Parts: sequence; C-alpha cells; structure tokens
Amino acid sequence: MELSPEQFLDVRSHGFVRLAIAVPRIRVGDPAANVAHHLEQIEAAGGKGASYVLFPELSLTGYTCADLFHSQALLDGALKALEELLDQTRETGLAFSFGMPLRIDHAVFNVAVTCSRGDILSVAPKTYLPQYREFYETRYFARAAEAQTDSVSLCGREAPFGPDVLLRTDDPRVVIYPTICEDDWVPVPPSSRAALAGASILANLSASNIVIGKAQYREDLVLASSGRNEAVHMYAAAGFGESTMDVVWDGHGFIAERGYMLAKTERFQLDGACIVADVDVEALTLERGVQGSFRQNAMDYKSSWRSAYLPGFRFGHDGEEGSKDAGHAGEEGSKNAGKAPGVAHRTFERDIPSHPFVPQNLADRSQRCREVFMIQSTGLATKLRSLPEDARRVVVAVSGGQDSTHALNVAVHTMDLLGLPRSRIVALTMPGLGTTERTYSNACTLIRAVGATFREIDIKPAVRQFFGDIGHSEDKKDLVYENTQAWTRKLEELATAAQVKGIVLGTGDLSELALGWCTMFGDHASHYGVNAGIPKTLISYLIRWTADEVFEQESAVRDVLLDILDTPISPELLPPREREIAQKTEEKIGPYELHDFFIYYFMRFGFSPSRIARMAMHAFEGKYELREIKTWLRVFIVRFFQNQFKRNCLPEGPKVGMTCISPRGDWRMPSDASPAVWLSDLDRIPDEL
Repeated sequence: MELSPEQFLDVRSHGFVRLAIAVPRIRVGDPAANVAHHLEQIEAAGGKGASYVLFPELSLTGYTCADLFHSQALLDGALKALEELLDQTRETGLAFSFGMPLRIDHAVFNVAVTCSRGDILSVAPKTYLPQYREFYETRYFARAAEAQTDSVSLCGREAPFGPDVLLRTDDPRVVIYPTICEDDWVPVPPSSRAALAGASILANLSASNIVIGKAQYREDLVLASSGRNEAVHMYAAAGFGESTMDVVWDGHGFIAERGYMLAKTERFQLDGACIVADVDVEALTLERGVQGSFRQNAMDYKSSWRSAYLPGFRFGHDGEEGSKDAGHAGEEGSKNAGKAPGVAHRTFERDIPSHPFVPQNLADRSQRCREVFMIQSTGLATKLRSLPEDARRVVVAVSGGQDSTHALNVAVHTMDLLGLPRSRIVALTMPGLGTTERTYSNACTLIRAVGATFREIDIKPAVRQFFGDIGHSEDKKDLVYENTQAWTRKLEELATAAQVKGIVLGTGDLSELALGWCTMFGDHASHYGVNAGIPKTLISYLIRWTADEVFEQESAVRDVLLDILDTPISPELLPPREREIAQKTEEKIGPYELHDFFIYYFMRFGFSPSRIARMAMHAFEGKYELREIKTWLRVFIVRFFQNQFKRNCLPEGPKVGMTCISPRGDWRMPSDASPAVWLSDLDRIPDEL
C-alpha cells in the first residue's frame, strides 16, 4: 500500500519515538507548587510531540526534604498533588514518569510513578539506596526489597508496585523501564537486566548533585549503558530549586541511544528545561536481533517480570491534524497540543548526518582518518611480512584518481613502517583510450614525488589487439570497449607482479563494490584490496588528511594530492571530449554521497527503502528532491542485487568500519536473490509531497 504524503513525512511512521526530558523548577516541600511546574513541562513536551516524558527523582516534593520525608503532612501533600496531576492529565496522550515519596505499611519508599490519561500504570520503588558521603537515604527510605506487597492503591487507582514491572505499548519495540538514580550506578544495574528482558527505553529518574567532573562521568556512565544494552537510556536529574544548603544541583538531563548522545539539557537553568529527541527503536531492535551474544546473555539472566500497558501510546500517522492528546487538558493546552500530531512530527528531532561515514566534528574527523589510515597500513604491513623477504613488493596502478592515489599513499606509509625503501612500490601508469592529460600528469608526478619505482605501460596497442582478436570495432563504444581496457590493465599489473615478485594492490572502494561499479576480474581483482572497507565519501578526507599530516614535509607530494582532489571522479574508459573527462561517474549512477547514505543504512541496519528515503530527505535538507532520492535509491537497490556475484569472490582486504562488504566477514548474500520486496517498498513512497 502506498504511503500518503502525511504518512511518509510523519517520522513516527518509520520506527521513531519522540521522548522528552523535563527538569521542572522545584519548591522544596511544596507539592502543590511543584504540580503546576510539572504541568507546564508536560504541556511543553506535548506541544513538541513527545510520547513520553521523564522527570527527576522525587520531583513532586524535591529531593532535599531530608527528615521532612517522615512528616505525614508532606506525604499527604504528595498524594494530594498526585491526585491533581492525574485529574489535569486525563486527556493527555503522552505518558510520564515522576518521583515522589510514598508510605506503604510501615515504611516510606522513594518511588517512580508512571502515568498516562489520568491513570497510574506502575509504581517502581528505588532498589539501591546510597549511604555515603553526602547521601543518607537509608535514614529516610526503605529499599524495594523491604516491600511486602506487589500492588498499591493510590487515589482510587490500583497499580503494580515493584522494580520488576516493564511498561509495554502497542508497539513491541517500545518497552519502558523506569529506575531511580543509584540503581544505575551499581555494578549490575536493574536496567541491564530489564534490557535483557526486552526493555528498549531505560529511564532513570535522578537527583545527583553536581561537583567537578561529575557531569562527564554521568554522561559516560549512561552512554556506556545505552551502548552495552543496545537501548535508549534517558537521564533526568534535579535542578534549580533544590536546597543548596550543602550541595548544588545542575538539572542535567540527556537522552542517549546505542552509545550516542542525542540531546542534552542546558545545565544550571533557573526556569527548568525541556528537551526532546526522536529515538530510533527500529535500529536498536534490528541490532539486538543481529547480536546473538545479546540473546545468549539474556538466557543466562532469565528472571520473572511483570508487565503494565501504556494505553494510547502514539505510533505512526493517525490522520489527525488537531488533537488534544498531545498536551494537557484545558483550552491553552489544547491549542498547543493540536500542533503535535501533524506539524511537529514532520521534522526529525535528532541529527541524521548526510555523510554517516564521515565525522562532523573536525577533531573527530582527523582522528578517524588517522585510525583508518593506520588500519590500512598495518594491515598491508602484516600481509607483506607474511611473504618471503624478497617478495615484499607492491604493484599498484595509479590513474590520477582518488582511489588509486589513496592506495599508493597507504603503500608508501607501509614501506616506511617496515623500514623498506619506497622503491619497492612499483607504480604503473597505464594510459588508455580515455585517459586525460590532467590525470596522467598527476599520476606521473605523484609516483615520482613519493619515490616509488615508476613504470609506464601504454595499453592502447594491447587493447586494439584484443579488439582485433574478437572482431570488435574501436568505433563501438560499448561494454566491450570499456571492460577490455580494465582487463588489459589488470593483466599488465599481474604480469608485473610476477616479474618483480610482489603483490598487486587493489584500489577499488566500498562504494564501488556495493554498486558493482567495477569490472569483474579487472579493477575488481587483486592480491589485497586495501580500500575495500572505505566508502567514496571518506576517501577525499583521507587524502586531504594524508597531505596535511603524513606528507606535511613533502611539498611536492602535498601539491599533487590537492590537485587530484579537485579532479572529477571517472573510470576514464571513454575518449575525452576536448581534452576533458567525458565519463563522469556520478552523472551515470548518481551522487556518491547519496549512495553512501543508502549503503550505510541498508547494510549496517537493514532499514527499508522507504525509511531510508525519509531519513535522506531530512539529512540532505532540500539538496535533493524526493523524486531524485527515489530515483537513485532504485538504482542502488537494482545494482546492489545485480552485482553480488562480484562481491562473492572479492580478494582479501581490511575491514575498516562497521559496514563491511566481504563475503567472508559481514555480508553474505546469494547472488541470485530478488530485489522485488525492496523495490515494492520503494514504490510505496509517494511521487510528490
């Protein structure tokens, strides 16, 4: 069924859920005032389209009440405030968790209460109570293990009570598990066991005062948890208004997903804070399915869990452009809330980088380039050391294009690492029927500048001999015309390698292999494919980094590298037009930046084409119309399936990132698989919005 424009644009239709962290202003010991602040934040989160809101620990009373937690007046005030909060959110379409003290039998518990539509869904007591340094919680509260009941009646509503309740929704990918502060700081946190039991959103209500260095530690702790548990991890800490008699509270809140930070509050805000982020529950569900060790670990920690149901949790486009469900009840709340189902969900509340293989931060990019370069260089060094000493030579064809340039750079650095002369690199320039003066000149200049052994082989006579052998006209510019040049070059490389006792270094990159933009047993073949794990969009950054860092003191090398970066990408298998490149790859198969985007999300996560297209619209921010994205995505799908036979017999090469095309490593696929299912999903995308 084709998606309507509204369904396609709605981010919820593609496996994303919008979550909010709310840090309200606090008046210590004044639940009535705090309820008003909670309602303000619920309305703000609802207006932004959130489905679930997390508040800090003991947010209804304040964390710093100390011995006042044993005052019946405060406990009764908290219950009255709870009643008010439930009454004011009867028509609220979002769920929320907040903290309060609660007396049950003869003990007071520090609990997280989760509510939706005026009902209480669960009450989770704190499992581990800190009793060190500035914390004295065992003075005020009982541990969860001390409870003698598994249910509680509050404000005329029955709810499960205990730390063993998973909050389930209409979507099995969304299972929420609230915990309280210290529960996430212990060696074996309850949230990890809940994740193994199926929880995908781990929500930690915290107080956590601020001291030097603690903010970064909290982030590291939660980021690690979200990565280790393949989950979303929310964290909301107490902020302005808590007593600063001895400590200060910074209102630190953030949302992490699978080891990455999605959103953070600005700390030390006097009026509270509310942030939202769209979390990718589809990605984490798919990733858990891939990681067999996650399931194995879950089998080792089987335990009994209860479930509570979150009614009316929003998923996908519901056709409503105006609804009271997104904000709290009341005229003003409804005005703001009405924007949520339609307008609010047409834009992602998360960063989706257009170049997922390339870090956006310059410092991170430099570090990534160094790591990639060293993976390649040390991988090649290991390969060469496995050979007899007199066979530690490399033959590489240098065309003046980016891929062969980077392969040569890697070979040069490898020889430097091994303490071998660069002359052991036999660099071939093999001008053919489509070679231009610029690329030929750059290839010759680069080979000589790095100190490799220079050899030139004009392949045109051999190519024409092949044409004559099979009776093919040189005037016929077809696949035979192009591929014969690629095969001839490879034959010359292999013959040279046999002559000098060396190995042929492959230059083809990950993007070309995914698209099948290579000639079988031509540039497809080698003894070691050093670029096989690197996408096209990263190659240029690697060359620039190499020019600046590796060849910083070799100006002749650096200058030619920079000129190569300015040359259009081309296989140069067709004759030039007026001395310029006639065959520009991206005009034929589409922009590499789009294909690398498709490759990343198709191979790394297994996303559907419709989802990838929606994400690409956001990532490229209007650079490409939807019809262009759809056109090139179709090209990608068809070429990816048609060319698996080339990938099934790839030469060895180093895995560099999480996305790998090797049939012996990450990607196994039958070469005769049908793309029908993926093309059918692609056809669901509307032609116009």
